[in-house]
Amino acid sequence: MMRIVVFLWLFCSLAVAQAQSTVTDSIQSGGLTRYYTIYTPASYDGSEPVPVVLNLHGYGSAAFQQLFYGEFRPIADTANFLLVLPDGTNDLIGLSHWNTFTPPGTGVDDVAFISDLLDTLIASFNIDENRIYSTGMSNGGFMSYELACQLSGRIAAIASVTGSIDIDRFGACNPSHPMPIMEIHGTNDLTVPYMGGGTFGFVPIPDVIDYWVGFNNTNPEPEVIDIPDTDPGDGSTVEHYIYSGGDNGVSVEHFKVIDGGHTWPGTIFLIPSSGSTNKDINASNEIWRFFSQYRLDVLTDIESNEANELTPKLFPNPGNGYVMLELPKSLQGALLTVTDLNGRIVHEDFAFDGILDLSSLPRGIYAIAVGQSDGVMYVHQ
Repeated sequence: MMRIVVFLWLFCSLAVAQAQSTVTDSIQSGGLTRYYTIYTPASYDGSEPVPVVLNLHGYGSAAFQQLFYGEFRPIADTANFLLVLPDGTNDLIGLSHWNTFTPPGTGVDDVAFISDLLDTLIASFNIDENRIYSTGMSNGGFMSYELACQLSGRIAAIASVTGSIDIDRFGACNPSHPMPIMEIHGTNDLTVPYMGGGTFGFVPIPDVIDYWVGFNNTNPEPEVIDIPDTDPGDGSTVEHYIYSGGDNGVSVEHFKVIDGGHTWPGTIFLIPSSGSTNKDINASNEIWRFFSQYRLDVLTDIESNEANELTPKLFPNPGNGYVMLELPKSLQGALLTVTDLNGRIVHEDFAFDGILDLSSLPRGIYAIAVGQSDGVMYVHQ
């Protein structure tokens, strides 16, 4: 009998180990010295392959700033992945950026740089090459889309925060497999406008979503979840759109931040000139929850649609203490156990399709095991 382990994340802050190391290094790529920062969590010991999350800074920013602004270190400590923050190159007026706009463009091949960087990391660390993901803020979101389009053979999923796609590069997007996509964007973003335009001509966010929904063959009608307005003082609210059922199990997710600005939701660093920073969601938590569902070998497997029919599901995600459990026939009636991070069983029952009531548990991270398999899903509850 299969045993499926599901990690359920109830909203909370957890005390976790501090980083093993934060190191800045460089490589040669395209005739240039390119820099990057890598955060290695204390949990990494090289004994097993671990995922990589690329976290790309915005225009005029840098890896060191993005390390704090788009904070992933506590998540990396818990989930055991390498956090890699590359630096872009300077534009014509000295601002660090990713070469994703046409015009003006600087001629730098940042896609080749990221590929070279991955080669370097793989040579130095025990990396699961099926679990390499990219996210970024603003121009870093543009670059993540660039990787989805031009380096899909190495990237399992991307998430853009306040980014879009340059309209002149939109037609060149050519992924080699279904690509999981998350877009987090404020409707009052004055830097990368939600409805497109901007300095260089940006694709409207609804058009970006429509493109990936069509490419991935997901359900065109999304599940829409109104995120609780837990911080009315932040001046914004959030709608969560989930387009599920795509090829090879892919989904497209969009957090539409109503009245949100050009900011990273959940960050502790507030930039008033960038508009409202939403506090109802934590972008980093949502991004990892999304990434952790996907593997490149599954996305590129033409037989995986059949395999997905055997995979249990928990939804909605995020939830509110109650989640719906859907199981393949082979797991109906199997023993279901819920354990906390100390391994204590806090709930036990027989598993059937229907509502799983976890509302009595304190908010935290729990593991849900069904049957006898090593399969893993992550659910943010």
